[in-house]
Amino acid sequence: MLDRIEQIISSCKTTIVLLVVYAAALAMATFIEKYHGTMAAKGMIYFSPWFFLLQFLMVANFVAVVVRRQLLKQKKWGMLFVHFAFVVILLGALVSHVFGEEGILHLREGKSSNRIAIRTSTDTYFHTLPFEVELVKFTLTRYPGSSSPSSYESELLVRVDGETRNEKVFMNNVLDVKGYRFFQASFDKDELGTILSVNKDVAGRNITYTGYFILFAGLIFCLFGKNSRFRYLSRRLREVRNTAGIIALILLWAGGSLEAKVRISSPLLDAVQKYPVDIEHARQFGSLPVQSSNGRMLPMNTFSSEILRKVSRTEKIGQYNSDQFLISMLAMPDMWMRIPFIVSTNDELAGFYGLAKDACSYLEMFDEKGGYKLQERLDQAYNKIPSERTAFDKDLMKLDEKVNILHQLFNHQMLNLFPKEDDPNHAWFAPGDDLSEFEGKDSLFVVQIFPWYIGEVQSALHSGDWKKPDEILGMLQTYQQAKNKTLDINPKRIAAEIKYNQLNVFKKCKLGYLILGGLLLVFSFVALFQQKKWLDVFRWILGILVAAVFCFHIYGMGMRWYIAGYAPWSNSYETMVYVSWATVLAGFIFARRSSLTFALAILFGGIILFVSGLNWMDPQINPLVPVLKSPWLMFHVAVIVAAYGFFGISCLIGLTDLVIMLFLKAKNKSLLAVRIKELTIVNEMSLIIGLVLMTIGTFLGAIWANESWGRYWGWDPKETWALITMIVYAIAIHLRLIKKYDNPWLFNLMSVVSFASVMMTYFGVNYFLSGMHSYGQNDDMGGVFVYLYGVAAFVILLALSSYSKYKKNYLL
Repeated sequence: MLDRIEQIISSCKTTIVLLVVYAAALAMATFIEKYHGTMAAKGMIYFSPWFFLLQFLMVANFVAVVVRRQLLKQKKWGMLFVHFAFVVILLGALVSHVFGEEGILHLREGKSSNRIAIRTSTDTYFHTLPFEVELVKFTLTRYPGSSSPSSYESELLVRVDGETRNEKVFMNNVLDVKGYRFFQASFDKDELGTILSVNKDVAGRNITYTGYFILFAGLIFCLFGKNSRFRYLSRRLREVRNTAGIIALILLWAGGSLEAKVRISSPLLDAVQKYPVDIEHARQFGSLPVQSSNGRMLPMNTFSSEILRKVSRTEKIGQYNSDQFLISMLAMPDMWMRIPFIVSTNDELAGFYGLAKDACSYLEMFDEKGGYKLQERLDQAYNKIPSERTAFDKDLMKLDEKVNILHQLFNHQMLNLFPKEDDPNHAWFAPGDDLSEFEGKDSLFVVQIFPWYIGEVQSALHSGDWKKPDEILGMLQTYQQAKNKTLDINPKRIAAEIKYNQLNVFKKCKLGYLILGGLLLVFSFVALFQQKKWLDVFRWILGILVAAVFCFHIYGMGMRWYIAGYAPWSNSYETMVYVSWATVLAGFIFARRSSLTFALAILFGGIILFVSGLNWMDPQINPLVPVLKSPWLMFHVAVIVAAYGFFGISCLIGLTDLVIMLFLKAKNKSLLAVRIKELTIVNEMSLIIGLVLMTIGTFLGAIWANESWGRYWGWDPKETWALITMIVYAIAIHLRLIKKYDNPWLFNLMSVVSFASVMMTYFGVNYFLSGMHSYGQNDDMGGVFVYLYGVAAFVILLALSSYSKYKKNYLL
């Protein structure tokens, strides 16, 4: 009996079962949290006795496997360090849970306290601190001319051991007093009080950080250790390639799609364009600095691009670029109100209100009496809680947003061109705003300059003489430079942003990757049939061209970094661009080992950029929320998102191998088996690198969370699904330890299926769930799931078909 229990505990099958149960429990908890609240998820899953027992069994299983397989004698240091690190991390979490203290300190200005409120699932009680804290002043700093917070800071007096210390606490800046750590959590609505998160967990934190250190060391050993699996696979790949000889393969790769855009055409649009806006004047207009609604200073060219993209989902309208469009609309509002250029793809919405399908005009939104058609249903939609809003409601709200934007522009609002040198919020004003706060000559200038400019533009549209509008823009620029006393507007940065907009770097990179990746794929397959020198020459040329596109990609990311002032991976669009870059980089890493993998990586990089250019991805540059103003952002997001690139390559290789298996026959088995084996090895190497990066990135995020919020793990849905992704890929890697499941078909299928966890972490959490990472969410990404459902159906059919061929021919 004891032998049987020992055999079960030390079994690799038990390892897989425990990992599957653990991942399923975590996934279930995230949905319990959504529908029943955080406390329910903690009570039912995270802090439940059975969940602690499950984690204890995982530790026991690891220890038993080490003993049974004599891993110490085999000197598998990387694997031993990694698994031991998880034991230490779990121990640290247990110590934190049992002995740690976590509470809230609420202070008003001029008041002091030495008690923190500690909340449990059933009650709230107070804990007395061995010192006293007084709030001297709370300061909320907003972005110029915006209500969006840039930072918030608490100036404190700490009375401890007979001394009084002056301290400051703000986001990502922690106060440590006698083991108690204070973090800026929130503030009172009147901005006269602060809410500080307080945490004491010296022992748990030290144990956990020790575990992180061991983990990082173990992951390095996993990649570079002499006896590591990764090094073994590298040697095995060379052996397979050396024995391949003249083995050849042809695989037809077909696919791709075009981005659907609504083509805007109208006799009225043709009539408007008979009065062309001078391109040089439009360029001068586009260089004007303007303050956005979120306080960012940007060129008018960016503003007009964002307006056109928001309203019409396009970068040009007719023959007009965005600057020409905005000038024309401001000069001829009566015409543009009748042009159908407001894009709405909801046919139900169009039918309900009698609007033109695909694109409608501004005037269509109003009835014969001037009433706003959308108002009644719009009020109903806003009165619903977000989870109860239908697709009709959401599309209605988006349409209303577009109408509201045009309404403001027709009334010369949003165009924040006029700085007021003594404004306390550093706000700029639009011609349509209340300008009564301006005095003297300034008042006269800001009231008259824009109507004068519009009048001269109207004349220039008929005469073709743009000298006077050019002159007025020069006067406006001179006024901006003279009256802006507080904001640092860098002309080089403004020029760089205009250049960035004009270059459209990532669209060009998308085309480059798709074309070159497709050609590389064809040549790589042909080269497997026959070793011709000209094929190698062509592949080298294509590789050099890919390198040039890759450098252009880096240049575009660098420009965006320079313009925004922070690392360009803070939102959905930016991270997609970065994932594409990481995928192509991964392709270069494997280029010498497998030309086919290189081709697939380049093609996948183009596909990712294609997705980033879809209408539901917003490329707008926004100011960072306070919590993201941390150097940890650069490391955490960069590493974890780079892992997605390697996982994506593994997914593509897995699909390729499954497709190859469809062509398995007795007569070509020797030909295809070697190619499947080679790609499977590369697949596992890519998967290992991805898992290493995913693990490092996830726990770098835990360190960031501890330094920002006082806890390294809060079971937020985003971080929970990152952990689930790690577990899912760990299952894929560990399946080979069970002889029955150690086969190419299952491993390649797992590399494909596992990518669903990445999609859930990246997209699904924002779409289905919510949490602390809501600053990275995209409310408009539902459209991508239509494609994902189709992909899921394809994978199921491919898996069933390939298994039939694999079982019949490969295993013979």
